[in-house]
Amino acid sequence: MIAHVERWLPVGQARRGGAGLRRLPLPELDVWLLLVTLALCGLGLIMVYSASQALAYTDYGNPAYFFERQLLWLALGLVAMAVCAKLDYHRWVRLAPWMAALTGVLLVLVLIPHIGVEVQGARRWIRVGSFDLQPSVLAQFLVVVAGAVWLNRVGPRISDFRDGVLNYSWKIAVVGLLVVMEKDLGSTLVLATVAVGLLWVAGVRFRHLAGVLVASLLAGLLLIRAEPYRTARLLSYLDPFAHRLGSGFQAVQALYALGVGGVFGTGLNGAVPPSQLLPEAHTDFIFAIIGEDLGLVGTLLVLALFLAFAWCGVRAARNAPDRLGVLLAGGVTIWIVGQALINIGGVTDTIPSTGVPLTFISFGGSSLALSLAATGILLNISARRRRTGTGNARANHRWGNGRSLHPGHSGGGGAAGD
Repeated sequence: MIAHVERWLPVGQARRGGAGLRRLPLPELDVWLLLVTLALCGLGLIMVYSASQALAYTDYGNPAYFFERQLLWLALGLVAMAVCAKLDYHRWVRLAPWMAALTGVLLVLVLIPHIGVEVQGARRWIRVGSFDLQPSVLAQFLVVVAGAVWLNRVGPRISDFRDGVLNYSWKIAVVGLLVVMEKDLGSTLVLATVAVGLLWVAGVRFRHLAGVLVASLLAGLLLIRAEPYRTARLLSYLDPFAHRLGSGFQAVQALYALGVGGVFGTGLNGAVPPSQLLPEAHTDFIFAIIGEDLGLVGTLLVLALFLAFAWCGVRAARNAPDRLGVLLAGGVTIWIVGQALINIGGVTDTIPSTGVPLTFISFGGSSLALSLAATGILLNISARRRRTGTGNARANHRWGNGRSLHPGHSGGGGAAGD
């Protein structure tokens, strides 16, 4: 029986560990992280069906069209999560260069006519059979993994601006430029959030981090001014009701939907006019449908679930056995929770609308599958800490107990992380 269970331990600890570890009766798993993730995905399935059935019936003659596709991608994503949860996270050190090459090729291919799918002047998808792949989501996943691997390798040199911060920033800028060329400013914002967050976790000097933030803000303003529709979107954010029939239409309809829901909502499939008139209701603006159908209670539930995910992620990062684990766990947490907050901020008009999906909930295959794969990495890191009983390695005092360890200083795999 023990031999059978050992085959399924998350990263093969029974074969690598000492004699005491071989007697572990069951694989260690962060149950709370898994339950929170499944709850978000389950809620997503329900809300995708509620928000899309009218559109699906009108366009495809099948009210469950988007629901069925979401269910298929969820199944693929759960398989990816299981594989990543079982894969030792140090393996990503070798996989990162291959991921960078594949992502670079896809980001170039999507810009080529007849390969990239053009929708409203933007090329963001590559059609494979009946499915659309979004390379910009893979680019975000790459920044999490490759960024963590590179910062782990740099170690204490991150305190040097030229050798650390500048060298890291230009690599991210190349990826970001390719995403910008797709006319996908929302994904660029998410990518930048992850990149800057990783710098913070890695222990960069505050003055260097401030410089990166200022440069990123200036670059964002230039990109907004470069496209008239982005400028119009910014103006509609400042006063959406003044542009209710133009660039502010989505924001106004989303606010109406949230208001109609009240405290307890109108119930699923309430067919209230605001949601019927809201474009992209099952994708970028699904949070408004949650507010309409489930009310304030539903929106607070979503926020609570993402807060719980953040808590699980920070705990995994703080207790990771080495610096690479801290960086990977921090990057995954910042990506998933940060993207969710950006989406919710856009829907509630707290920040300008960016067109990014609500993690785990919005309809979208690439985003859902890769978010689940990233969660698998987080599960692997958390299980590794629980299995070994370590957790002394910290990226810096911001995530730990004041100890600042670099690759090779910890006893849990710093060398392996190089």
